[in-house]
Amino acid sequence: MQSNSLTMKTAKLAFVSIAAASLFACQKEAKTKPVYFTETKYEVVAGGYDSTTGLPKNMEKETVSANLLAFVDANLREKQDLRTFNPALLQNSNTSTDLAITKQSDVYLTFLKAVTDSRNAIAFYTYPTTTPPVSPKEIKTITYVLPSAGVGTKLNAGDKIKIGNFSPGTSIGLVLMKNAWQPATGALDNNAIHFCYNDALNPEVDPNLKKHVVLLNYAAENKIIIGFENSDRTTKESDHDFNDIMLYATIK
Repeated sequence: MQSNSLTMKTAKLAFVSIAAASLFACQKEAKTKPVYFTETKYEVVAGGYDSTTGLPKNMEKETVSANLLAFVDANLREKQDLRTFNPALLQNSNTSTDLAITKQSDVYLTFLKAVTDSRNAIAFYTYPTTTPPVSPKEIKTITYVLPSAGVGTKLNAGDKIKIGNFSPGTSIGLVLMKNAWQPATGALDNNAIHFCYNDALNPEVDPNLKKHVVLLNYAAENKIIIGFENSDRTTKESDHDFNDIMLYATIK
């Protein structure tokens, strides 16, 4: 009986050891690490926004050509995984696609299209071009510019907003705030998941999945289209098509 008791104890210890090792392995193999912007202040673009629609009050309008929209639809197709459909867009060796300002400039964002079921907002932050942020604690201020740019948005192609005037040596990083827009109250949730231009600030662990922004060159009109993927790319929710929100920036 004693021998059987020892055998059972040994078996139990072995099971516990295996379970602990499995748990440790799962912890080590985490696919996503939450990113917290606890030291960041949040503001709204100059002029504010309408709390019912989420539209910026200082919005302007410009004409977007049918050719440009057709180009976007052809290259950022709904449910077409860019890893197989157009992998070159993901192979930019520069992991940060931020906007670098080289002379005193006004910067505008022009909305094109949203294909998503999330209530996203678009915001931005700035930093000295020579010292890009590597952690969220280095982002001192995030400014909402398009509070409601996702599902149910009242934005139309060509809606344009000036985000500010910036000095040379400044870089601008865009942020998609997933489900930040709260239509029932007209408020914005600063605790929403942040998906950034800068890969280093995104939650995925695998460097091949950290990218949430692609740039699409439309040479015919000298425009760079910005396409966002608004879901954690380690999950089935993500279709990797980078067309959840599409817009372009103008620097002048």
